[in-house]
Amino acid sequence: MSDLHIRCADLTDIDAVLRFWHEAAEGTSISDDHDGVARLISRDPGALLLADRDGRLAGSVIAGFDGWRCSVYRLAVHPDCRRQGIATALMEAAEQRFLDLGGRRVDAMVLEANERAHHTWAAGGYHREDHWRRWVKPLTG
Repeated sequence: MSDLHIRCADLTDIDAVLRFWHEAAEGTSISDDHDGVARLISRDPGALLLADRDGRLAGSVIAGFDGWRCSVYRLAVHPDCRRQGIATALMEAAEQRFLDLGGRRVDAMVLEANERAHHTWAAGGYHREDHWRRWVKPLTG
């Protein structure tokens, strides 16, 4: 995996990231637009981690830490690059970021219907907590 480079996204990556998520990620978020990603990068420049291979975006993960919780979103690997250790490398980088920031536990948002992802998370040592449910309220719209 020496040809894989993991780095923090910057503002010049936004359009490529949005195209990548459209192709590689499951589901959408209210924040999946240029302004949403720009706010993320501007507020926390280390949160959006990208995996590049041969000059091409191969994977992404958002590793957000608010001082209390470590939260993972948008773990995605390009369909042509799956099962090559990219998700594992991204999560290792995210977990190291959390450790460096003093984090204690990682919460991952995983779509219930994305069963393939359930296997990936379980293989990485994560487990589902059925006693919690996510409650949401859009602030716009």
